[in-house]
Amino acid sequence: MILTGKRCEEEMNACGIIVEYNPFHSGHAYHVQNARELSDADVVIAVMSGNFLQRGEPSILDKWTRAKEALENGVDLVVELPFVWAVQSADYFARGGVKLLQALNCDALCFGTDSDKPIDYEAFGRFAVENKELIEKTYKELGEKHLSYPQQMTHVFQRLYPELHLDFASPNHVLGLSYAKENAKYTHPMKLLPLKRKITQYNEEIIHQQFASATAVRVGAFNQTWQELESVLPENTYRDLKTGPLVSWENYWPLLKYRLIASSEEELRGIYQMNEGIEYRVKEMALKAESFTHFIELVKTKRYTWTRLQRLATYTLMNISEQEIELGWKNSSLRILGMSEMGQKYLKEQKETASLPILTKNSKKMSSYLDTGLKSDRVYQLGNSRILEQSSGRFPIRIKNA
Repeated sequence: MILTGKRCEEEMNACGIIVEYNPFHSGHAYHVQNARELSDADVVIAVMSGNFLQRGEPSILDKWTRAKEALENGVDLVVELPFVWAVQSADYFARGGVKLLQALNCDALCFGTDSDKPIDYEAFGRFAVENKELIEKTYKELGEKHLSYPQQMTHVFQRLYPELHLDFASPNHVLGLSYAKENAKYTHPMKLLPLKRKITQYNEEIIHQQFASATAVRVGAFNQTWQELESVLPENTYRDLKTGPLVSWENYWPLLKYRLIASSEEELRGIYQMNEGIEYRVKEMALKAESFTHFIELVKTKRYTWTRLQRLATYTLMNISEQEIELGWKNSSLRILGMSEMGQKYLKEQKETASLPILTKNSKKMSSYLDTGLKSDRVYQLGNSRILEQSSGRFPIRIKNA
């Protein structure tokens, strides 16, 4: 079990959310409002991915812009989820997010779910922690290597925990299960508050009257269908998207292509998660591909999914090694991107009890915590000459409570 400090009863109550805001839209505002109401929290704390995201793609707007959008729409404190946790599969993404919220002594965690059936996430988390060895043994015995990892895990839990009817096919549902497993490891686990998604499905490209997925919003922004977007976006997000700068993977494709062509197979094998001979395939297809999308289509196999390859492309773009990732895991920190007045008050309460260093600016003594983050920020800036400095001289955004 993982130990964290326990706050005094008279201190403020906090609800955490783990987010990406790519970009912030009306569905996210719904999530923030319900997180506060369901938890009766004084403050809502968002652990937000930085400039590169869980599915291995650059954020359409930079992290400071997205943090400001969140603060102006109800979030009280925005903490950056470091690159080493953010650009990862669901379990590692969840581990980093839960770790930061636990370090800030959050009382509850509210997350979206696509599940149509009510699920006791806390009971599932306890089961997963208590039966870790059995789950791993069953997974190894399954022997269905032709199936994707989510399909294999669905079969494992159908066998071990059939009463919950678990389905690992839905991305948000998978994240919810990962949050539950990670949260259950702590001596003082947060209360879990699942929130059913409204109308849209993850990655759906249709814009509805009030709600749209982040995928639909990005498609609309790149296609400049502003009239459709106006009804599903807060005013600040709508303005930020119209004025840009916006980026997608295609902005970084020339840089990635150069890295793949200029690097030897041996050099590529030093990249985090570049294994099983995939280095030969990516070098070959880089010469044939006309765009990033075309490149992924050429490399993709049943074993190497689109998302897995996007993450691998991100690691390659930034020359990330396994040692860098592991060092980042050991040196986690609370990098503050912004706060409201209430958020600032809560942060002051936590300075003595937070179990991780609280960082509000860059300095030489903080470099061990920020090296990979600095690299990712600087590479992100290469995607568009209009992107402002992301690290040096940047201080947390401060806004007044409404």
